[in-house]
Amino acid sequence: MSEAAVQTAPGAATPPVKKEKDKAWEGVDIPREEIKRVVQQVLGELDSARLRMYLETCTRCGLCSDACHYYIGNDRDPHFAPATKIKQTLYELWKRGGDVDMKFMKQAAEIVHTECNACRRCSMYCPFGIDIQMMIGVVRRMICLLHLTPEHLQATVDCHKQTANQMCVTDEEYVDTLEWMEEESRAEVTNVTIPIDKVGAEFMYTLDAREPKFYPQDVGQAAIIFSVAGCDWTLPRGKGWDPTNLAMFSGDFETAKATVKATYDAAERLKVKRIVITECGHAFKAVRFEGPYWLGLPNGEPPVEVIHTVQLLYELVRDGKIKITKKFTEPCTYQDPCNVARNGGLLEEPRYLISQMCTDFREMHPNREHNFCCSAGGGAINCGPAWKYKRLAGGSVKAEQIRKTGAKYVIVPCHNCYDQLNDLSAKYNLGTKAVFFKELLVDHGLMHIPDELRPKKE
Repeated sequence: MSEAAVQTAPGAATPPVKKEKDKAWEGVDIPREEIKRVVQQVLGELDSARLRMYLETCTRCGLCSDACHYYIGNDRDPHFAPATKIKQTLYELWKRGGDVDMKFMKQAAEIVHTECNACRRCSMYCPFGIDIQMMIGVVRRMICLLHLTPEHLQATVDCHKQTANQMCVTDEEYVDTLEWMEEESRAEVTNVTIPIDKVGAEFMYTLDAREPKFYPQDVGQAAIIFSVAGCDWTLPRGKGWDPTNLAMFSGDFETAKATVKATYDAAERLKVKRIVITECGHAFKAVRFEGPYWLGLPNGEPPVEVIHTVQLLYELVRDGKIKITKKFTEPCTYQDPCNVARNGGLLEEPRYLISQMCTDFREMHPNREHNFCCSAGGGAINCGPAWKYKRLAGGSVKAEQIRKTGAKYVIVPCHNCYDQLNDLSAKYNLGTKAVFFKELLVDHGLMHIPDELRPKKE
């Protein structure tokens, strides 16, 4: 591995870590025997030769430490080293056979949900290839069954259970937003349509529930791009349009599985050839990579091809269906989201887009699969306000990476990263703005719109 690949970014100075209370834990006192029962149940269900090998092999060598943004961002406090997190949680639970008290489980819940983003960067530098993310997930499953998941994260999972989307958007709100965006977008491109439940389309587009709830312009931008490119597409109605999967991070395997199945079922019902995931890393991971295994599908493949929006935009630009007639001249950099880049393999496609769209691109270092997590993923940003200070401390490493580029814009294909990067800019005075590729193409006018598709001036 090259020296450049393993370099780390110094974290900005952060205040001492303080303890916060999560309302989900207030007044909760689970009997020791119940904790033991649940821990042993999970260890019995998830026990494997691989897990035992990980627990017995780790030598606490510390090579994973400098790979972790929480460790660096908290002045290299050993408490935040990945190996220490496992030692403080899963190793002790395994060693003691689950014979621990409520205080131990609350501390374990805090560690696995607010001090780890399940980004898998640490595993890249472990000489034994120990999968810390998998081990953290085992503890999160225990926390879930004990009903100790942080309250805001649990609320998003509950919304998925109740409405099949993480924001509890009603079907009426969803359809109204799509119709509104269709009408608004025709002020820029006359032939814009947002087809709902069209059978036999080339691809089914999916949304993060943030989009109809808080960022409806994202839906309009996608519709404009697809209309100009002549795409044959649709959005599903009912279940399946929001593949974001916070249950995957909460340890609620049942809801995680049901969420993926809803998206697969919608695609098969509409007889589409592809599922296109919007700007969301964990939705891409769940639908493309994890879902087939959860559902026991042959060869670990989804029933319909699954791609990320970055892949689709790459193809549209590469094939000339979208023509770039204006370049973005502001200094910009690119954020590689963990579940798009390191875990999803989309490394060069976004850089091709940038090469076609931007004149002043400045790489972060390290980058691609070695890039640092922004500190929002893995369910962390969904843990709510009580834990925001922790993700901002972990994100100081990302802030320093961005600062060193001198960029004013950070292009990012993930909603969690988008919100976190804007929070980091405010916290660390970066003076930067996060943008999606769609936003550059449409709002910054980089995409050619044929004259015949422009509204006639009266």
